Amino acid sequence: MSIWVVILNALILLGLVTSAVLAVSAEKLLSSVIALSVTGLFAAAEFLLLHAPDVAISEAAVGAALCPLIFIVTLRKLKGGGDQ
Repeated sequence: MSIWVVILNALILLGLVTSAVLAVSAEKLLSSVIALSVTGLFAAAEFLLLHAPDVAISEAAVGAALCPLIFIVTLRKLKGGGDQ
């Protein structure tokens, strides 16, 4: 395995952990949902590095697009959802 792949893998994992911590510790719900979406993108990138493109496409579609979209629509339908 190339040293560049190892460095890229470490950077993606660092971004994954950082965005997950931000998703949990964010004070506003909308910020938390956006950080959760970024976590899904980092997970999809990690699956690509692990040579699992089918899982990466599924993760990008569901984890980075569909779930955050559902959360944002739900927050907007709640009274004052984005301001909490």
